[in-house]
Amino acid sequence: MGFLRIIALPLALMYGLVARLRNLLFDLGILPVETYDIPVISVGNLSMGGTGKTPHVEYLVRMLKERYRVAVLSRGYGRVTKGFLLAEPRHTYRDVGDEPILYKKKFPDIMVAVDTDRRHGIRKLLGMNPAPGIILLDDAYQHRYVKPGVSILLTDYYHLYTRDYLIPAGRLREPVSGAKRSDIIVVTKTDHTLSPLIERELLHELNPRQDQQVCYSYLRYGDPVSLWDGTQERPVKLKGSVLMVAGIADPYPLEIYLRHHFNKLEQLIYGDHHVFTPADAAEIRSRFKNIIGRNKIILTTEKDAMRLREKHITDLLNDLPVYFLPVKIEFHPVSKRIFHSYILSYAAKSE
Repeated sequence: MGFLRIIALPLALMYGLVARLRNLLFDLGILPVETYDIPVISVGNLSMGGTGKTPHVEYLVRMLKERYRVAVLSRGYGRVTKGFLLAEPRHTYRDVGDEPILYKKKFPDIMVAVDTDRRHGIRKLLGMNPAPGIILLDDAYQHRYVKPGVSILLTDYYHLYTRDYLIPAGRLREPVSGAKRSDIIVVTKTDHTLSPLIERELLHELNPRQDQQVCYSYLRYGDPVSLWDGTQERPVKLKGSVLMVAGIADPYPLEIYLRHHFNKLEQLIYGDHHVFTPADAAEIRSRFKNIIGRNKIILTTEKDAMRLREKHITDLLNDLPVYFLPVKIEFHPVSKRIFHSYILSYAAKSE
C-alpha cells in the first residue's frame, strides 16, 4: 500500500461512515424513494468511472429500441446548461455533456435527456407526448431517490471493486457492500476468451447474492473513422505510427489495442471528460509532427471526438489525419443469454 494511500485512509474511513449512514437511511425508508409504472433500468458502478458504462448503455439501446420507445437520462456531466434538457441534433457536448450527445448522434430516434435531479428528469420525460416506454438511467447507481426496476452494476475485470478503496484512498464512491443492491453484476473488459476457471475465481471474489446474476463482457473495437468526413480506414492499412489522444477515465484497453495494431505508439493522455483547448490542439499538432515517418495517424475515442469537434479546435487540426475508434461491448455466450433473458423478461412485464 502506497504512502499517500495510507495517509488518505482516515479520510476514506470517515467518507465510508457517511456513505453507510446514507444507505441505511434509504434502506429504512427514512429517505424517500420513487418507483415508476414503466420499466426503469439503471447502469452504474461503485467506482469513479472507467468501467465501460457508455458502451453498455448503447448495448441496451440496441437491444430495446426496436420494441420500445427508449429514453436515456443522464446527469450531463460537464455541461454548461442547468436543469432538464432534452438533447437535440443541434446541441453540443457543452449543452448536454459528451456521453449524452454521443448517444443522440448514434441513436437519433431515441430520447436523450439530462437532469441532475433524476426524479425531476423522469417526471419530465413521462409528461411528454409521446412518452418513453422504457427509461435507461446513465450512471445512477448512487442516485437512490429513484428505485429502478433493474439495477446493473459494472466492474472492470482489471480493477474489481473488491480490490479498491473508498475515496480519497481509492476510487470507490461507496462501500463494497453497496454491490448487494444490484440485480446484475457485469464484469467488463474481460479477455475475448474467458475460461471457466477464471469465472469461478471471479464468482468467489465477488460473492454475489444467490439471486444476483453475474455476466461477463468484453470490448470490440471497430475500424477507425475520420473525425472530419466519416470515412473509414482499416487498421491493417495503418501499421505505421499512431498518436493516441484520450481524455477518458481508463485508456489502458485502447492502449493495448493500438500496441497490437501499430508499430509505434505515442500517447497524449488527459483527464476524464477533458475540455480541449487551443493549447491542447497545438500540443497534439506538435507531437504528431515530431513522429518520424509518413505512415502515421492520430487516434482518439468516440467520447473525445465529441469534444474535439468544437470549431476552435477543428480549425487548428483539420489538415491532420485525425480518427476516432468506435467501440462496442459483447457478452460471452452464456452471459449474453442470461443478460438478454433478464432484461427482456423485465421489460415485457410492463407491456
